[in-house]
Amino acid sequence: MDRHAETNDTVVSFDDEPLILVDPDDNILGYEAKNICHDGEGLLHRAFSIFVFDTAGRLLLQRRAEGKRLWPGYWSNSCCSHPRRGEEDPAAADRRVHEELGIAPALHFLFRFRYHARYRDLGAEHELCSIYAAVSDDPVAYNVNEIADTDWIEPAALDAALAERPEDFTPWLRLEWPRIRQDHWFTVETLLGKD
Repeated sequence: MDRHAETNDTVVSFDDEPLILVDPDDNILGYEAKNICHDGEGLLHRAFSIFVFDTAGRLLLQRRAEGKRLWPGYWSNSCCSHPRRGEEDPAAADRRVHEELGIAPALHFLFRFRYHARYRDLGAEHELCSIYAAVSDDPVAYNVNEIADTDWIEPAALDAALAERPEDFTPWLRLEWPRIRQDHWFTVETLLGKD
């Protein structure tokens, strides 16, 4: 694991933060508190996932903090969260990557998809999720309220880990990473200067 990352403990998540409810075509239906959006089978809401690579091509993974309601302790992509009422996805993603990782890389939109995943009897994710990629060699200062640990991993090593131990990873990572590898890898390599 990456023991060289710095940490911070700013509180950046709130159960009552108003998330954006949408239909499958991304039309806004209203707003609801985050905790309610994740109750039961979940309410469809906007979200985003960010994949941060270093210039060597390694991906930054995070292990979710044990205090997280859904999938605590699971390994996931670099950063993921939700735009709040009044926020557009790109601005919210910029905000959150800084809050969680202490960095401010340029984010590049890859794709959007809808997924639903239930976590035991504790709730569910039901999200229309925008996926972004970024490249940064800036030192990470991860937020201990959100993240228990970080690690930089080679893409091929993540491919293998997902095949061998899928239960160690969040369901959205298991859905997003293969799609990035299959449909958007050229874009990632272009960002890395490998085109």
